[in-house]
Amino acid sequence: MPENVTFTIDGQTLEARPGDTILQAALAAGIYIPYLCYFPNMKPYGACRTCVVETESNGRKMTVASCTANPMPDMVVDTKNEAVSDLRRGVIELLMSEHPHGCLTCHRIELCGPQDVCQRHVDVTDRCTICPKNERCELKDTVRSVELDLRTPLNYNRRDLPIHADDPLYDRDYNLCIVCARCVRVCDEVRGDAALTLVERSGVSLVGTSHGTSLMESGCEFCGACIDVCPTGALVERDYKWEKAKTQVTTVCTNCPVGCEMVAEVNRFDKVIRFRGNVDGPANRGQACFKGKFGYDYPNSKSRLRRAYARQDGVVRDIDLDAAYATAAERLASYASDEVAVIGAPRGSNEDLYAAQKFARVALGTNNVDAGLNIVPELLERIDTRWDGLDTDQSIWDIEDSDSILVVCANPTEAQNVLAVPVKRAARNGSRLVVVDPRETELTRYADVWLRPRFGTEHWLVMGIVRAVVDGAREDAKFIDARVDEFDALKATLWEYDLRRVAQVCGVAVSDIAEAAATLSLGSAMSVLLGTDQPADSDNRRKLVDAVMNLKLVTGSVGGAGNGLYSLYEGGNGAGARLTGCAPLHADTGRIESLCEAWGSTPPDVQGLDVLSIFDAMRGGQVKAAVIFADGLALQEEAYGDVTAALSNLEYLVVASLFDSPITQHADLVFPATAYTEATATATNIEMRVQLLRQAWKPRSDQRTGWQTLTGIAAAMGVEGFNFTDAESVFNELIETVDALSGCSYDYLNTASFLVHRDVATESTRLRFEVFNPDFDKAPGGNDLFLAQGRLLHQPDREITLGQRNHLNVIDRVEEIMMHRDDARKHGISDGEFVKISNADGAPSLAGRANVNGGVSGMVFATTLFAELGTFMEECESPDPAPLVPQLAIRSVKIEATSDLTP
Repeated sequence: MPENVTFTIDGQTLEARPGDTILQAALAAGIYIPYLCYFPNMKPYGACRTCVVETESNGRKMTVASCTANPMPDMVVDTKNEAVSDLRRGVIELLMSEHPHGCLTCHRIELCGPQDVCQRHVDVTDRCTICPKNERCELKDTVRSVELDLRTPLNYNRRDLPIHADDPLYDRDYNLCIVCARCVRVCDEVRGDAALTLVERSGVSLVGTSHGTSLMESGCEFCGACIDVCPTGALVERDYKWEKAKTQVTTVCTNCPVGCEMVAEVNRFDKVIRFRGNVDGPANRGQACFKGKFGYDYPNSKSRLRRAYARQDGVVRDIDLDAAYATAAERLASYASDEVAVIGAPRGSNEDLYAAQKFARVALGTNNVDAGLNIVPELLERIDTRWDGLDTDQSIWDIEDSDSILVVCANPTEAQNVLAVPVKRAARNGSRLVVVDPRETELTRYADVWLRPRFGTEHWLVMGIVRAVVDGAREDAKFIDARVDEFDALKATLWEYDLRRVAQVCGVAVSDIAEAAATLSLGSAMSVLLGTDQPADSDNRRKLVDAVMNLKLVTGSVGGAGNGLYSLYEGGNGAGARLTGCAPLHADTGRIESLCEAWGSTPPDVQGLDVLSIFDAMRGGQVKAAVIFADGLALQEEAYGDVTAALSNLEYLVVASLFDSPITQHADLVFPATAYTEATATATNIEMRVQLLRQAWKPRSDQRTGWQTLTGIAAAMGVEGFNFTDAESVFNELIETVDALSGCSYDYLNTASFLVHRDVATESTRLRFEVFNPDFDKAPGGNDLFLAQGRLLHQPDREITLGQRNHLNVIDRVEEIMMHRDDARKHGISDGEFVKISNADGAPSLAGRANVNGGVSGMVFATTLFAELGTFMEECESPDPAPLVPQLAIRSVKIEATSDLTP
């Protein structure tokens, strides 16, 4: 391993890590060197030259850009001598010719306000005091650091470019651009996209869109990375554009399980005005997604619930908290243990979820407890059973070390956005990518092999790949002999997976299956991203997990960097729900017994229901009362079934929510809930990384955290064991009941995140293949027609038309509906005819022009543009749009010819 490099900078001896530049080493040591084009986690660029320093090595002096030059042993670096300072001033003066600088070179800059008359006659539109990035502008800091004279010999010629305020979510003012190319580079190098590029206008280089004139047609995913790296006011969020931050609080986004560490900028009125990725965040490395970057605003909403209220005979009345606790306690205690259920919030903290499952088991005596978006529990349960937790023992950034990557039934570019970044980066750097998904998603653009199986046949297809690996003698025989049992039984069963039969059932060519097997066998490291989107039923999900496990075992891709198995569940803190026990725990009765033993209570004798079974039991009348924590719980999930029928059938419903919603409309008692800004708590991400959410301000009214609400109800019921005083006391009890959290504490989390201890399989652990027969007779068929709707950032092969709605650009085009000729004949549809697609319940879903191209029978395909999600986030009337973002679930539909293209 290379050793650190020792060198001297401004008389101070430093040690630089191998590969670090002079600038990186200096910044790590707290030595400031001005820079503009450099940004952490991006490649050195060396364009602006503001970071020039003088170096002396082996008797040779040189002036170099410190962002591109590496230190040499015993090198002497001078950042402040007169020659370097003069050169740096000259560079900055040249930059000033590309940016309004009347204020930047004025001695009154600290005294001037927006309404003050400028004595230097600087145009109003060119003044720093009216710039949205005033006092957070890196260019301004750089100019101050080099101490420019009051006057500069170079004049600024205004470009008079139009300000682009016609796209969703953020504005672009290239009059303020200094062409550092940070935005272009972060889009390309880090995100793997190409929405922005350098363009030329009248011989001048500028930043612009790579396709068309709008972000909508350029392939922007609205992640906001370009905004966060922009050193000037050229790129700015539209909401709270002119607001100034008073404090900054490091917290965690809980809109998805990636658990991005974010910096919340808070103004003097205790409002979050900006949300940006923390470059030191271990899970996201400064990145965010459209839901995290622009879906942070809901704590500021004026429609937040502030008081508890009760509904009686259709009349809603405010009620004080003590009376609410007493009312809930009296009513909930009147039901038998199998008649009540508790559903935790998808965004609920570890503390809230721990308190929820403890309340269910101790106060209500029931195992009917689950997290709100745990809608495919078989996925994680089966992985835990098969692999002893090996699925998430690696960082998501270890995916970049993979030789090959398999993505199955997942759309991480939308549902777990930042997780897709290392996948795209790996694919661009030579890793081989295989995608198994009927939908056309962003990752299919990067795929070396894209397999589009018929709905419900994914597990057969993966087993077909296993068969092709063995047929081609590509299995890791040495690993199998040393570590894995049941290989002979697997080989005997594989003969039943005849590839021609698999291809026929799945609707995939034999040659494509063979190519996927060859691609995934090329190297020794294979990462798998296993999603929850397509498998038709519980049995299919379990078999899909077994098939993926068999594939990893047969290729020997177990242990070490680049061999992770990432289960892409829904919900911001789904991992925390399992960690804390906020799940039915069917397969782990010992966990329930150990929890109850720690609490000094008797384990419930009721078989626990998962969240989907709870809704079924509500509709059937078995569950008569429920407590639901609604933060992040969106009821548009088709998996829930008829939620209105379920909730309206309850005799008593308690809801804790930030807002009134379709859930609270059925509630008898509603408690106002806190948001992520109002509580100190912890959350667990997809890597099993525990991170700290820090309080930005205290609740303004009666809002309470989930554990506080349950503590109040438990006290009113006279139940012991809920004498929690703060979130830390809840977490300390959680640590005592979960051995995997040994060594974790709030003090530890204040300085670093904590990776949960996993009982990971070691080299001495015996693993085994899971053998199951194909049973092709159960292949999906019949008269059902399934829609596989995909989404891409950019479709260069299709013309994009822009429209205007509320003065903003929107996608306006006729969608293309692809279908098999047999299905077209069956439904009386001709090629090129307008068609309308409706859900099984008759609700309109999609409309477009039929393309009868001979695809997979029984399925129709449509690919829309990601830009529609930017429009959704901009136009959504809900104060909390992130949980409502339209998903791409494959669903049963009806199709008919139409002359009306209104969906």
